[in-house]
Amino acid sequence: MPTLPREQPEPSPAELHKARRIAQSFGTDAQRYDQARPGYPDALVSRIVAGSPGLEVLDVGCGTGIAARQFQAAGCAVLGVEPDERMAEFAQAHGLQVEVATFEAWKPAGRTFDTVIAAQSWHWVDPVAGAVKAARVLRPDGCLAIFGHVYEPPAEVADPFAAAYRRVVPDSPFSNQPARRPLDIYQAGYAKFAEAIRQTERFKEPEQWRFDWERPYTRDQWLELLPTTGGLTQLPPDKTADILDAVGAAIDSIGGRFTMLYTTLATTAVRAGTS
Repeated sequence: MPTLPREQPEPSPAELHKARRIAQSFGTDAQRYDQARPGYPDALVSRIVAGSPGLEVLDVGCGTGIAARQFQAAGCAVLGVEPDERMAEFAQAHGLQVEVATFEAWKPAGRTFDTVIAAQSWHWVDPVAGAVKAARVLRPDGCLAIFGHVYEPPAEVADPFAAAYRRVVPDSPFSNQPARRPLDIYQAGYAKFAEAIRQTERFKEPEQWRFDWERPYTRDQWLELLPTTGGLTQLPPDKTADILDAVGAAIDSIGGRFTMLYTTLATTAVRAGTS
């Protein structure tokens, strides 16, 4: 799912929540992750806040707090839950309240919330168990909002990345996938989130949202972001450097910069019932 750049393949969405080794690799360089990863469309944040019965938010897999800080800026009180201590410590150092646990193991201790969000993180959560737990901690008419980015770099950047990855890490499960994958693959993943939510019978009919936007990147900016993605966080420095050299040369060949096309997808659902 969209934790990885779109040109970088990933395990099956149905299995990602079991891939804890990958999930817990993103804290390797929490500061770089926080600085390089993009935020979320203001229109998405505003729509979630406007549809919430209140301003108390639980952020599942909050990471370094990229989404949480946006919701704080929109007037919300945010509690984060994050399994990686390194990511949690970074978020705490930047003014966020964070408890260290996986969402499945986290103890709400009777606390309830108006909104539960999961930004680039729900694919690391068991989809049915997670939806059941979200329903349990949401107040009546509270909202579960699952969202994340799909990246669309140009072929001139995506293809050299894929070729370098196959050359440097030929035995990786990431190496046998095409350089770019259609958006409908990711939309199907969010549809599966919706189906898991329906299975709980604790939510009203889920909605699917889509936000299209773009962002320019210089060579250095993109090479700063790439090491924060799941296929690279576990590689030794020499192999990472080899891949980055190839991508950097590709970006140099097209003028040292490019425009990234982003789609931010969301599955949202309102908790049913009055108690």
